[in-house]
Amino acid sequence: MTEIQTPQHTIVVPASIPMVSLLGPGDEHLVLIEKSFQADIHVRGNQINLRGESAEVALAERLFDELVTIIRTGQGVSTETVERVTAMLRAETKERPADVLSMNILSNRGRTIRPKTLNQKRYVEAIDKHTIVFGIGPAGTGKTYLAMAKAVQALQSKSVNRIILTRPAVEAGERLGYLPGTLSEKIDPYLRPLYDALHDMVDPDTIPKLLAAGTIEVAPLAFLRGRSLNDAFIILDEAQNTSPEQMKMFLTRLGFGSKMVVTGDVTQVDLPGGTRSGLRVVEGILTGIEDVGFNRLTAHDVVRHRLVGHIVAAYDEYEARGDTGTPGHRVLK
Repeated sequence: MTEIQTPQHTIVVPASIPMVSLLGPGDEHLVLIEKSFQADIHVRGNQINLRGESAEVALAERLFDELVTIIRTGQGVSTETVERVTAMLRAETKERPADVLSMNILSNRGRTIRPKTLNQKRYVEAIDKHTIVFGIGPAGTGKTYLAMAKAVQALQSKSVNRIILTRPAVEAGERLGYLPGTLSEKIDPYLRPLYDALHDMVDPDTIPKLLAAGTIEVAPLAFLRGRSLNDAFIILDEAQNTSPEQMKMFLTRLGFGSKMVVTGDVTQVDLPGGTRSGLRVVEGILTGIEDVGFNRLTAHDVVRHRLVGHIVAAYDEYEARGDTGTPGHRVLK
């Protein structure tokens, strides 16, 4: 009786690639890869031997090739990198994972901001391509952070001469007029996340000067009424908390030489009961208009702690089922 031989392939890793970078400290990347593929993987020196079902061996070989390409760009490889590359390969995307993860948007103080998922890359490319872009998705998907990075990039390249960051000042049922303190103190809690992202991308010492000069403006949405915003990169964050009238007001502020990015999560609306979300209705109004792009991000694009992605996915599943919330009736996988 003839024994059926399983396919085997040998990968020779270039001598210029440190094996510890590829396999991870304590072989943690290798352990993760072995769990992710139905293939036997054996490493000897700079040779990696793969044995198993043909499709799995081919996919694992592509994974190692992508990781080597990423290392060659000077990036570090983490377990998250391995997971993201594996997910993209299994999704059979047209784009190479290495091209997605090596796309540089902005560098500051030795740190480079890049997209971490395919949808993030498509979102960034849409910002380059369109004058108005909507980034819609759950918390942690990089909607605002990547838009901020593109805004700073545009300012540095002199494509615009100012950045305007805005949010509707309605969250958790609070109104500005009822908050204590000066106007600056009242609006600060709403705008703090925008300041935090800005500090990652611009030398913190220069931010007060840029704010004082009006090169960067951070203001509640209501402050934009009646203005025409030329030569500016304008970001509207938390747009799910705009009414349809506020959304129309914002979009019609667009001036010559400007670009707008609108971000929000339609599952996290904090508007008073009965008020429609401007973000929920705008796609049905503007779809088909040239130079307006809509990009959706999902739980798979969450780039915070990996548990955040699982939490978002669990809530999506819960809402899709229409659960009553009765304890003890849901089995977590």
